[in-house]
Amino acid sequence: MILITIGIGVLKFGIPLALPLVMKYVIDDIILAEALTADEKTSTLFWLMSIIFVIFVVIRPPIEYYRQYFAQWIGSKILYDMRDHLFGHIQKLSLRFYSNRKVGEIISRVIHDVEQTKNFVITGLMNVWLDAFTIIIAIIIMLNLNVWLTLVAIAMFPFYGFSIRYFYGRLRHLTRVRSQALAEVQGHLHERVQGMNVIRSFALEDYEQQSFSVKNGRFLDRALDHTRWNAKTFAVVNTITDLAPLLVILVSGYLVIQQQLEVGTMTAFVLYMERLYGPLRRLVNSSTTLTQAIASMDRVFEFIDEKYDIEDEPNAQRLTKARGDVTFEKVTFFYNEEEKPVLKNLNLNIRQGETIAFVGMSGGGKSTIISLIPRFYDVTAGRILIDGKDIREYKVRSLRDNIGMVLQDTILFSDSVKLNILMGNPNASDEEVIAAAKAANAHDFIINLPNGYDTEVGERGVKLSGGQKQRVAIARVFLKNPPLLIFDEATSALDLESEHAIQEALEVLAKDRTTFIVAHRLSTITHADRIVVIENGEIVEVGSHEQLLAKEGSYKKLFQVQQLN
Repeated sequence: MILITIGIGVLKFGIPLALPLVMKYVIDDIILAEALTADEKTSTLFWLMSIIFVIFVVIRPPIEYYRQYFAQWIGSKILYDMRDHLFGHIQKLSLRFYSNRKVGEIISRVIHDVEQTKNFVITGLMNVWLDAFTIIIAIIIMLNLNVWLTLVAIAMFPFYGFSIRYFYGRLRHLTRVRSQALAEVQGHLHERVQGMNVIRSFALEDYEQQSFSVKNGRFLDRALDHTRWNAKTFAVVNTITDLAPLLVILVSGYLVIQQQLEVGTMTAFVLYMERLYGPLRRLVNSSTTLTQAIASMDRVFEFIDEKYDIEDEPNAQRLTKARGDVTFEKVTFFYNEEEKPVLKNLNLNIRQGETIAFVGMSGGGKSTIISLIPRFYDVTAGRILIDGKDIREYKVRSLRDNIGMVLQDTILFSDSVKLNILMGNPNASDEEVIAAAKAANAHDFIINLPNGYDTEVGERGVKLSGGQKQRVAIARVFLKNPPLLIFDEATSALDLESEHAIQEALEVLAKDRTTFIVAHRLSTITHADRIVVIENGEIVEVGSHEQLLAKEGSYKKLFQVQQLN
């Protein structure tokens, strides 16, 4: 399609190149032709111009239309493909990547920087080549008219080339710096919009206004640096392209006076100067656009080149339906090599259908353990087995298909309640959705919402209470119906009534499934088959609630602190 568009563009830009030759013919061979009578001159002029009018009124408009349409079509299709590819890429990047990046900056790359890529496609892949074609054809025609005058016309080309080379290297760097500053503003803005309730509750409006002004001012400084250098580029390059036509007028005028050149040829040459240096001026604009586009493309490619921490092994197998036996063998893990291990030589064997609870002080490594099971991170040393096989030998998607998770910070998307439940199984029927909601003790509150299951929940489920959000999250796990369950602080932030309703739903959900629970409230895990006490990344105690109380160790101290005995 690009080649077709360039072909159409050649016709679009090629047709106007005939006008200076028409002008030369009209002046030298019609107006100044002494051998022709006035009637013959008039007749010849009308016949010639009739042909030209047909070309410009009948033939050229469809060419112009399809040239513009195809160029924009190509640009839009490439943007679609790139964003589609980037979204797939975003979904494969590890949680480690997201812990070190601002959401707004990632969005800036996918939206703003990709949009700039369209300019590269339309300008770089098409317009630049068409302008180059126009220049080459114009030079060929001019050489046939007068060689020496052509050499005068292109005398400024070396200066033009040197100025482009000098200015645009730095312009590309300044464009990248400006794009990064814009991404920082977008990242800062995204965070503050999400945390607006915190800003309001602490009356931080003036402080945040000042903080945003600093970020915004930094972007302004980068933008002005870019603008200054861009203005210098235009001043120098346009001066060079303005000098060339003046030189041609001077030399061709002298040759006409000396009767070494015809008036029509001089006129054609002056008109061809616009055809020659017009594209060069457009190339300056194109160069600016290309520089900005290439700098944005650098950022897009840098993002695309981000490596995946979690990838399928070459011979990875699909985990169809896990039984639920899970084994930790000498598992050690740290987030960064320079930091101390979060988990140290951890060994644990969980049988199918068992409920295992992890307890301990904050920062001990409980949430890290359950993040390793669905391979949000990979173990640094040792291995985790499901049904006797290392989880790295399974395809990641199939592994996660067998795991259902309910987290403390429940994320709902700004869609309807029904669509949020359907995240558990997008192909489920309405009856299955309702059955899952009933099992999660969510059906009663859902039918009382303004539009029932079709009620929009707002961004991150802001229109629902904490307990309601958790019950929707549990409903989608019911709908998924996985053999392994993970509950990470699923009830810690709720009131007692909501906690009781959710606890009932969780116990129904956990029946006959291998279940992992991370909890601070020990009252919620006394029913667990085994309780594992984690301190500083190591297992210090394992046993049932009664066994651990009898040991009078770390678990009993935690229990007493919560005043539950």
